[in-house]
Amino acid sequence: MTSGGRRAVTVLSGFLGSGKTTLLRRYLAGHGAGVAVIINEFGAIGVDHHLVRMVEEQSVLLQGGCVCCTRREDLVRTLRDLLDQENSGKLPPISQVVIETSGIADPVPVLFTLGTDPVLQHQFAPAAVVVTLDALNAAAQIERQPEVRKQIIAADWVVVTKTDLAPFEAVSRCRMRVRQLNPTARITVSRLGDGSDALAPTRGAVRGLPPEAPAAPHSEVQSTALGFNAPLDWPAFGVWLGMLLQARGPDVLRIKGLLDIGDAGPVVMNVAQHVVHPPEHLAAWPADADGSYLVFITRGIDPARIADSLETFQRAGGRADLSVRELA
Repeated sequence: MTSGGRRAVTVLSGFLGSGKTTLLRRYLAGHGAGVAVIINEFGAIGVDHHLVRMVEEQSVLLQGGCVCCTRREDLVRTLRDLLDQENSGKLPPISQVVIETSGIADPVPVLFTLGTDPVLQHQFAPAAVVVTLDALNAAAQIERQPEVRKQIIAADWVVVTKTDLAPFEAVSRCRMRVRQLNPTARITVSRLGDGSDALAPTRGAVRGLPPEAPAAPHSEVQSTALGFNAPLDWPAFGVWLGMLLQARGPDVLRIKGLLDIGDAGPVVMNVAQHVVHPPEHLAAWPADADGSYLVFITRGIDPARIADSLETFQRAGGRADLSVRELA
């Protein structure tokens, strides 16, 4: 809570694959009581909320668009619904809301929404914008991705992630570039996944509202969700994925999903550009998961070619009965 009794809102932002959900899971493991979570995913189907629910049950998914432009009304509706559930006793008292934005979101319109809605402005107070920045890819992303620069400029606190995988010089350059874009932001160099305390609101602190700029749709970025009617051949999928990333790595902004490879539970896939995170095996399928799927967020890649090539590799691997379909 803030000094005025309003619920603190922390906006967690950062580019695709920079470690937002990992940071959030670590925070909830130690601070879960009284924290509500709203996760915005750009793709039509979300996966991160399955991982968060392994730690904290009170999570809400906003999917199929970006919370900074096309889903702002949904954000208002969700926050008002949280208030109604709290007031009716369906939820325990809420002291903090963490909004994990999509990886291509500008945090500023989110803050502006909180501060201008006639109901929300009396119930919620912006506490901080926390941005994760991948030390391995920061230099290229800051230059290539305008969304990354906007996120850094809006940040109160930047958590530099994956520093155990990056050389010291890359981490130093990352810190220097953040300082150039935002001299006032706090910087935490996260080692082996720490740094989640950046999400904890400072008691009584309320963040001022920045001036709002028009939110431009992310026209160059497209999302495609593919579903599968049968278990995938894991080795064939690995070969296909490697070839895709070798050919178009910088344009494959994110691949996420739950894959059926014939085990009791699914495999959680998490790919950011050319970085493939270790697959995470879940013991069972989440109750609300409707089969095996992958969500691709890309720039300038024909979705039909992704589907056709993946199906061709699967059939070459012995899955003649497998078909790939685009999900609505």
